[in-house]
Amino acid sequence: MKPEYRFSDSRRAMLKAMGAAGLVTAASGLMVPGHVLAQTPENAQTQTPKYGGRIRVASTSVSTKDTLDPAKASLSTDYMRIYMLYSGLTQFNRELGADLSLAEVLESDDQQTWQITLRQGVTFHNGKSLTPQDVVYSLMRHKDPATTSRVAPIAAQFIDAKVTGPNSLSLTLASPNADLPIILASANFCVVAEGTTDFTRTANGTGPYTLAEFSPGVRTIARKNPDFFKPGRPYLDEIELVGIADESSRVNALLSGDIQMALALNPRSTKRVRRSGNCDVMQTESGLYTNLIMRQDVYPTNNPDFVLAIKYMMNRPLIKRALFRGYATIANDHPVPPSHRYYNADLPQRPYDLDRARYHLKKAGMTGARVPVFASPAAEGSTDMAALLQLAGIETDLKLGINRVPADGYWSNHWMKHPLGFGNINPRASLDELFSLFYKSDAPWNESGWQNPQFDQLLLAARGEGNEQVRKQMYGDMQTLIAEQCGVSIPVFLNIIDGYDKRIKGFYPIPTGGFMGYSFAEHVWLDA
Repeated sequence: MKPEYRFSDSRRAMLKAMGAAGLVTAASGLMVPGHVLAQTPENAQTQTPKYGGRIRVASTSVSTKDTLDPAKASLSTDYMRIYMLYSGLTQFNRELGADLSLAEVLESDDQQTWQITLRQGVTFHNGKSLTPQDVVYSLMRHKDPATTSRVAPIAAQFIDAKVTGPNSLSLTLASPNADLPIILASANFCVVAEGTTDFTRTANGTGPYTLAEFSPGVRTIARKNPDFFKPGRPYLDEIELVGIADESSRVNALLSGDIQMALALNPRSTKRVRRSGNCDVMQTESGLYTNLIMRQDVYPTNNPDFVLAIKYMMNRPLIKRALFRGYATIANDHPVPPSHRYYNADLPQRPYDLDRARYHLKKAGMTGARVPVFASPAAEGSTDMAALLQLAGIETDLKLGINRVPADGYWSNHWMKHPLGFGNINPRASLDELFSLFYKSDAPWNESGWQNPQFDQLLLAARGEGNEQVRKQMYGDMQTLIAEQCGVSIPVFLNIIDGYDKRIKGFYPIPTGGFMGYSFAEHVWLDA
């Protein structure tokens, strides 16, 4: 069945033009009534795909907490595994928008009540047909505390989901949210079969691959789903997903042929990879960042002047040049990259200014103080950032002691648990999702424990704002609040660098993460 279009010819023409600019998903509902998210043809392949073959893919880590439950996915390895095995109603595209996937129509007149029509003929891996009941269950299970969903704060806005026909359902939100199509493209919102509660060893999805083996902390093996709903896909017979925490080990494995794709390479490794002749790198400009967290609920990082002093001690140009070899974009202590349509270009760039840092340290009564900072290879670049910050501390009479802790267990044992430490946040296409998960006062990953009622009010108001310019101003104001008052410092946005065997074909950058926003599995083939 072809996707439905519910616009006049003139509206179709406008949407087509907006689609070329990557704005259909996020903006069309704000500019014309009767918002419809329609399927768009994928980018034409420059080569004819080949079928067959097996590849090994290395992410940055594996853990005994690895999961097959989309609701619990939290790290890059999880996201890749989920996208191999499951599908969502929508999926991210290279313009930070979303295309339809399991949904054939996703429409709303008011951005609050959404009507969803599903593709027909889609089956789960066990042969069960996809139904609206599966989608209702998948959406609403995030609201159940027993699920312990990573996106429960996002799903809190789902007031009601109900079946409206044999192949349709409706979703009602607490208030309008034009970002819903983008939000639903997240791996966490992938669809599971109604009633599924056991994800320990099985994964019954509608994705391009079926689960052959799952060993948490070791590996995942997935095999081609012959009944995948996208004709002709996937191309590979089998994918093995492993984790190699040490970056140099990932590079060595790639160059030796032990793996064919390696996530998150260090800029220092790019020349070596390219010189090999057999491998290459793909760069993705993104909103990925490593941030310094200054907890707002403990001394001394709860002092606003101490926070400002640290922000002025961040030498952003040096971090970009020396740590990331230019594979980065200067940031301004908030999480929105310059490439985002809601980026606040009017906010003055915070400079590296040790005189101001000394002033604020003195005002905070922290001159000569000793403060530990926790860093780990798990937060990319954090140990080197800490070293540069330590040098700036020598110049400003702040004695920073670096506690280097291993990657293994960092996120469970250290992240957000010290006054001064580092985080590493994956890109989010939706600012509503990003802000709701990390900056809203009650956000589950509110890293610095920042509480700002004005920010919370703006966030809720922006969801339903129908005027695009007003909405952009709201998001701009939120960026200002974060940059000036929040206990995080974001010096640069990291360009994602993935290494691959040159025989791997069919993939391209998607700014939501490495390996096509972690969704590479259905796209790539092996030109062996």
